[in-house]
Amino acid sequence: MRALDIDTLVSVGRPAIAPDGSFAVFATSRPDIEANRAVGQLWRVDLPDGTPRRLTRGTSDSGPRLSPDGQTLAFVRADAKGKGQVWVVSSAGGEPVQATDSVLGVEGFAWSPDGRTLAFAARVPEKGRYGSVEGLDSAAEAPRHITGIRWHANGLGYIADRPSHVFVVDAPATDSEPFYEPAPAVRESDATPPKKKTVGSDARQLTEGAASHGGVVFSADGTEVLTAVDEIEPSRRDLRTRVIAVAVDGSGWREVLGVDAGLSLYGLEVAPDGAVALLGHEVGEDGIDFIAPGVALWLLGADGPRRLTDAESIDLGEVGSHITPVGDDFLVQDRARGRVRLLRVTRDGQVSDVLGGDVEVAGHASAADRIVAAVATPDSYGELVLVEDGADRTLTAFGARAAASGITTPRELEVDGRDGYPVHGWVAVPEGDGPFPVILQIHGGPYASYGVHLFDETQVLVDAGYAVVYSNPRGSAGYGRAHGRSIRQAMGTVDFADVIDFLEGAIASDPRLDGTRVGVMGGSYGGYLTAWVIAHDHRFAGAIVERGFLDPVSFQGTSDIGTFFGDEYVGIDADAIARQSPMAVVEQVTTPTLVIHSELDFRCPLEQATRYYAALKRNGTEAEMLVFPGENHELTRSGQPRHRVQRFDAVLDWWARHLPVD
Repeated sequence: MRALDIDTLVSVGRPAIAPDGSFAVFATSRPDIEANRAVGQLWRVDLPDGTPRRLTRGTSDSGPRLSPDGQTLAFVRADAKGKGQVWVVSSAGGEPVQATDSVLGVEGFAWSPDGRTLAFAARVPEKGRYGSVEGLDSAAEAPRHITGIRWHANGLGYIADRPSHVFVVDAPATDSEPFYEPAPAVRESDATPPKKKTVGSDARQLTEGAASHGGVVFSADGTEVLTAVDEIEPSRRDLRTRVIAVAVDGSGWREVLGVDAGLSLYGLEVAPDGAVALLGHEVGEDGIDFIAPGVALWLLGADGPRRLTDAESIDLGEVGSHITPVGDDFLVQDRARGRVRLLRVTRDGQVSDVLGGDVEVAGHASAADRIVAAVATPDSYGELVLVEDGADRTLTAFGARAAASGITTPRELEVDGRDGYPVHGWVAVPEGDGPFPVILQIHGGPYASYGVHLFDETQVLVDAGYAVVYSNPRGSAGYGRAHGRSIRQAMGTVDFADVIDFLEGAIASDPRLDGTRVGVMGGSYGGYLTAWVIAHDHRFAGAIVERGFLDPVSFQGTSDIGTFFGDEYVGIDADAIARQSPMAVVEQVTTPTLVIHSELDFRCPLEQATRYYAALKRNGTEAEMLVFPGENHELTRSGQPRHRVQRFDAVLDWWARHLPVD
C-alpha cells in the first residue's frame, strides 16, 4: 500500500437493523484525495443474503437510525452551509427531507418510541459568535470572559460560549411537499421579504443555561429524553457524570444518575422495558482517576447502578463502544490483545461470546434473532457481518480495493522482557530475504492499543521497504487494568523497557530484520515515548516525534485535558514530573529528529512541539519540523486526505535520508 492508496480504506460505521430483521442499513466513509475530504453514503442490504446497494448519494452521509417501525431512516448530512443536520428518507430509498436547521449543526439524535419525534443535541452560540450575526467576523467578536477550569476542546475550539442543548422536532413525512424559493416581488417599504423554508417544523429547545448536554436517548414511554450534563468546573476537574431526564412536554427535568454514584460514562441506552444500561467506570474519591479506567456495563436500579461485567477481565472502553439491547440482554464490545470482540451480557452478569477471532468490532445492532456488526480485519478496514444461529458471514467486500493495492499480513509475536514480563505485538516485513531496515512504531494513548485491523501507517512503510515492529507495552489497553495502570506516575520506565525489549526480540526472531539499521516513531503518547527513547538509547538512525506529550509542565495550562491528564500520569510533584518529562532530558538527544504537529491540536498543543524542536536546535541536534495548518490531533486518522498524503511523503522522505533502503 502506498500513500495515495488511503482512498481505498473504506470504514463501516455503526449499523441499524429493521425491527423484523429483514434488512440492515449502514454508512461507509473513505478519504477522497481529489475531493480532499472524507466521503461516504448510506447502504442497504437485505438479510440474510442480499447484495448491498447504495441508498443515498450525499457527499458524506452518516449515522443512520431506523424509525421504530423500520419505514423511515434518519441520518446526518451537511446542509447548504456545511453544517450537519438530521435528514429523513424512506428506508426503501428516495429523496431525503431535511428535519433540523441548527445554526452549528447537530451532535447526535434519537427517534421517539412512536416514531413521530426526533430528539437531538445541538450547540447554541452566544449571540454574535460563530456566524450567528451576518457579516460579523470572528476577529471582531467580543472578548471571551473565562472563569472555569476548561475553555476549549480538540476538534472544536472554545466551548463555554456555545453550550450543547437538547431539542425535539416533529419528524417530517418523507413524501411531504418540497419547499420552493420565493420569487422576487415589489413589496411595501417596511415589509420583510420571505425567506425560503428548509424544514417543516421548528425545533423546541428543552434545556437552557451554561451547561452542555451530551447524547440523547428517549425513555421507553417516550415522555422523557435522557442526557448527560457537562458543567464546566470553577477550579478543579471532575470526571463524574450526571444524567437527567428532560420532559418532552417542557414541564421540567429529574435527575437519573447523580455525581454521588462516582461514574464517568461512555454510553447509555434504554431497553424496551425501560431498564437503563450504562457504560462507565469509577473515578475514585477525587473524581479524576481515569487511568486504565475499567469500563464496565452497569444496570441502573432504584438503589443506583449495579455492575454486570468484571472490569478486570473485560474492557468495554474502546472508542465508539456502545450498548445494543437484545431482549433482556445487552451486546457490548470487549477489547483484548489487539482484538475487539462482541459479547452478550445478561442482567445477572452472565457473559457469552457473539463474535470473535481476528476482528475489531466497531458497531452493532440486533433484531429478530439477527445481529449485524461493523468490523475491521487484517485485510479490510471495514465490513458488515451478519451473525445468525451461532454463525457469522461477511456481507460486504469493501476491503477488496485495499487488498489489491498490496497488503502485508503482520506476524504476531510475544517476547519476554528483561524482567520476564511478556510483551505482545506484531512484526510486518516486506517480501524478500532482506536484510531490511527496521522502524519501531509506538502507539498513542497510553491506554490504547495496536490491533489486528488493516493499518495504513504500517502498510505504507512496508511498501517502502521497511520492516515495522510495533507492540502494546505496559500502559496499553487490552491486557487488564494492572497492565494499564503500571505506568501511573512512572512513565518512561517499564513502557520504555517493553518497547525496546520487543524490538530486540523481534530482530532476534527474524534474520531478515537488520538490527544495525533502526529508526523509531510515534504519535501523542507515542510521541512522548519516542522522545524518551532517543534521550536514553542512541542506537537509532533517526526519529519522528509526532503530536507529542512532551512537557507536562506547560501541558497543564494549554491542553484541553491538561487539568487532569498530567496530574494522574506524572503526578504534581516537581521532581516527579522532571523524572518523567522528555523536555527535562532533551539535552541528551543526539538522534536526528523530525517533529510533526498540527496548528489546531488542542490535545497536545503546538507549543509542545515548537518548544521541543527549539530545544533540539539549541543543543545542536539535527532537527526539522513539519506543521500542518487547519488540522488537529486527529490528522493521521481523519485529517484532510491531501495532508495525510503529504505527511506520508514527508515521513518517507525523512527515512530515505536517515534510514535508506538498499
